[in-house]
Amino acid sequence: MEKKKIVKVSEQIIRLTNVHSIGVIGDPGCEGLGTYNMKVYAGALKESSKDDITLIAGDLVPTGTNHHYQKIQEITEVLAGNNVYSLRGNHDTGAYTEYFGEKNYALLATRFAVVVLDNAFRSFEEEGLKLLSRVLAMEDVKQVIIAFHIPVPNHFIPNSVSDDEFLRLKNAYEPWKEKVKYLLCGHVHSCFIDLVDGIPLICTGGGGAMIEDVSKDIRACDVEHHIVHFYEKDGVLDYRISNLSEDCYGDESENPVLNQKLKETVEGELLAHFKYMMFADRAKRRGMDKLSCLFRALAASEYHHARNFYSVYDRPAAFMESVETYVPGEEFEYEYLYKSLAKYAKEQLNPLAQQAYESAAAAEKIHAALLKEASDVESYEGTTVYVCPICGYLMAGDSIPERCPVCGGPERQYEEF
Repeated sequence: MEKKKIVKVSEQIIRLTNVHSIGVIGDPGCEGLGTYNMKVYAGALKESSKDDITLIAGDLVPTGTNHHYQKIQEITEVLAGNNVYSLRGNHDTGAYTEYFGEKNYALLATRFAVVVLDNAFRSFEEEGLKLLSRVLAMEDVKQVIIAFHIPVPNHFIPNSVSDDEFLRLKNAYEPWKEKVKYLLCGHVHSCFIDLVDGIPLICTGGGGAMIEDVSKDIRACDVEHHIVHFYEKDGVLDYRISNLSEDCYGDESENPVLNQKLKETVEGELLAHFKYMMFADRAKRRGMDKLSCLFRALAASEYHHARNFYSVYDRPAAFMESVETYVPGEEFEYEYLYKSLAKYAKEQLNPLAQQAYESAAAAEKIHAALLKEASDVESYEGTTVYVCPICGYLMAGDSIPERCPVCGGPERQYEEF
């Protein structure tokens, strides 16, 4: 029988042989187990497989139902490259112990130990604190990471346990404080490092959940999805943070049959999205607002389906370099594809198709120009853009014509961005 990757912890102290590093993934599932989020988690597992074991720092699931626990286990079992341990987060309610076992336990490697404490409800359990003291008192334990979900009080964010709870933790480790090398937590969907009671506090919540603003100094736009590697270096426990690229996982796109079917599915979902939006517009024009809302909701659902399927095979360039990758497609459309198709439609005496291709080509040329302006993402200051809803032509800048230069649509109907 194949050994499972997720370890259901059955005893409080586990001695591990040949373990010299650990990868830590924070908060993969608290915002849902949708494909778009799980792609980040898949990339995190791939990165963490470089280590000897993995620890998930809580919030594996959005809520502790059997369905969600089973789903995260299925995904993890297939994608993990090493044994995976977990600690309980505030979202990991319900039958957590039935799936993952003990909530307070210690992993004793050769040169370091990780003591996992449950504080999912903003208080440390007494049995966990006693375990911590017991492990720290061991003569062969020299370097310890204390791991829990909700941060202790720090300089960055008030979303933490109380001062009294932190005092309980301090009292447990104080006699052996020199052995405590790191405090480790998740919960906050970001990444920051602080010094608490003279000990480095590493907060990591970037293993799947959307990154959030922490403070004016730690903004979401400055933090990437990531994992933390802890490892021995000349006998000393060190760490590094590895950011996950947006191309962090793409194994399934390497299956040629599945890749093609995913692309076809995206096309089908987007076509359904478009058809529902078209019908919603028709219903709105007839004053049937409730029917229009229904079809807009259906269209939104189809869009999110398409996004999920697309994310499985998409291999995007790094964000700061990605805008210019869209330019060649726009140039090909207006320079060659739409021009030749418009010519063919004209020869076949199909004037509506000819008109659609010619007007689209005019817009695609503007698309390419605007994308080139925005290719230096950091210096791009932007400009107001107007879209004609009749033909889709774009106009940029402060001075725009009263009528669309392609189809003659009136200025009052332009969509402003």
